[in-house]
Amino acid sequence: MKRVRLALALASTAAVAGGAAPASSAGYETWPNRVQSARDHQETRSGIVSFAVVDERGVTRGYRPWLLARSASVLKAMLMVTYLNQSSVRDRPLRDSDRNLLAPMIRWSDNATATTIRNRVGAAAIYRLARRAGMKRFRLRYPWGYSEICAVDQARFFYRIDSYIPARHRPYAMWLLASIVPSQRWGIPPVKPDGWRIYFKGGWGSGTGAVTHQIALLRNGEERIAIAVLTRRNPSHTYGTRTITGIAGRLLRGVT
Repeated sequence: MKRVRLALALASTAAVAGGAAPASSAGYETWPNRVQSARDHQETRSGIVSFAVVDERGVTRGYRPWLLARSASVLKAMLMVTYLNQSSVRDRPLRDSDRNLLAPMIRWSDNATATTIRNRVGAAAIYRLARRAGMKRFRLRYPWGYSEICAVDQARFFYRIDSYIPARHRPYAMWLLASIVPSQRWGIPPVKPDGWRIYFKGGWGSGTGAVTHQIALLRNGEERIAIAVLTRRNPSHTYGTRTITGIAGRLLRGVT
């Protein structure tokens, strides 16, 4: 049975990675080894888990990376990028009214400002961003926290998230993603490798454990790595955050 699971795991990984065989990333660790270690870890955890990672070479791997889950607040990163691409916003300086919507929505995950932005930009603009980012399985739902996402779409989106933001607004948007409030810096931030900067957004089901997600971009000079971990049916929100930390820690082991 273990051999069958391993064969299926390797097949799934190869399908997402396009069959590429990357070289060792750092020292004794390789990305296939890291992904296998993360897969082994998730099997010890309760709930439903999927994850995807895009490595320094742009190769994507994962575990059940196409599995759909409700977005919760990770959708807010897409809402931010869509807002900044509006024709009425992209070519002018940001005003206090813009910042008063964007900062609460991203930095401490305010829902009321997210609803305002979602209503202002409209569904068509959000779908345009999804198509631009190459998302295959994204579906906007009502309420917006029920929107459908998958790990591979979100990891690939975050891998190049800065490229989807108008140049004049890019520093501010990336600063927001880098300055999430301390109480929400669980999951991937605690296992960030030294020397790397992290830009991320989490989503969770009001502390219930129903969903606990996190998507992150890590950058070190010109190198970048993106990780998306989606979890559902956790015993608690805290349990879900620990699952994310365990998976991310194994995916980032040996990265320098």
